[in-house]
Amino acid sequence: MASGTKKKGPQGGKGGGKNAVKAARSTVVTKKGPPWALIAGITAIVLLAGGVFTYAFLQVSDAQKFIASEDNKDPSESIQGVVKVQYASGQHVQSTQRVAYDQSPPFGGPHDGVWADCTGIVYPSAVRTENMVHALEHGSVWIAYNPDKVQGAALDKLKSKVEGTAYMLMSPYPGLDRPISLQSWGHQLKLDSADDERIDQFIKSLRTNNYQNPEPGGRCDSNQTGFDPATPPPFVAEKPGADAVGMDGKAPGASTAPSAPAASTPAAPTTSAAQPSQ
Repeated sequence: MASGTKKKGPQGGKGGGKNAVKAARSTVVTKKGPPWALIAGITAIVLLAGGVFTYAFLQVSDAQKFIASEDNKDPSESIQGVVKVQYASGQHVQSTQRVAYDQSPPFGGPHDGVWADCTGIVYPSAVRTENMVHALEHGSVWIAYNPDKVQGAALDKLKSKVEGTAYMLMSPYPGLDRPISLQSWGHQLKLDSADDERIDQFIKSLRTNNYQNPEPGGRCDSNQTGFDPATPPPFVAEKPGADAVGMDGKAPGASTAPSAPAASTPAAPTTSAAQPSQ
C-alpha cells in the first residue's frame, strides 16, 4: 500500500457522513416525548361522554322513581314533606251537611255523594270542600292555593299543570296556612313556591295511582250528576258547627252502641177485651 493512501474508517467519507446524519435523526426521534395533547384530548372526550351517559341514566332513574308499580306502590314516600293519613272510603254525606275535617285542606274522610268535576279544571273561586274530597277518592290530585299569596306568574305556572289534564283540579282555598297545598287521597304536601320540583313529583306519584286511591279510574266528569262546574257549590269558611258529620262518618247523636240482643223467651200473647160502652 502506498504511503500516501489513507484508509477510510467506518465513519469516514461520504458514506460515513450519511450514516452519522441518519443516526442523529434516529436519536432525535427516539427521544421525542409522549403526545400529551392528544392523550389529554382523548381523555376529555371519554370523560365528557361518560358524564353525559351518567347524567342521562340518573335522569331516567329519577323519573322512574316517581312512577307507581307493583314494586313501588307509593312513590310519594321518596318526596320530602308528604303527610300521609289512612282514611276510610265510601262515606257520603248530603249536600246540606258539613264534615268536621281533621285537616285543612282535607285529603280524605267523609264527603259529598257527588264529586267535583276533575277533568283538568281550574276553579276561579273556592269550592265546597266536601265535593272536592270526593274527587280525590277517584284518583285525582287537587292543587289548593292561598289567593293572597299566589298570584301572577306563580298562579299561571300552577294552572299549566292542571288545565286539560284528566284527574286534576285546582281552586283557591282562603286562609290556607301555606301558599300551596297538594292533596291526593290520604296524602298532602304543603309548599311555598310554584317552582318547587316536588309539585311534579307529587302529581306523577299519586295521580290515578291504582294502589293509593280507593276508586281509581272513577268518573271525573260531572255530566248529569248535579254538580255544575260553572257554578259549583261555594266554599264555607266558617268552622263546622255541632251538627257536622264526624270523621267516623256519623252524624251527631247517631248511636255507636250495638243494638240490644233480642229476648231469648218470646213474650206471652196478649188479648184485648172489648170495653163495655159507657
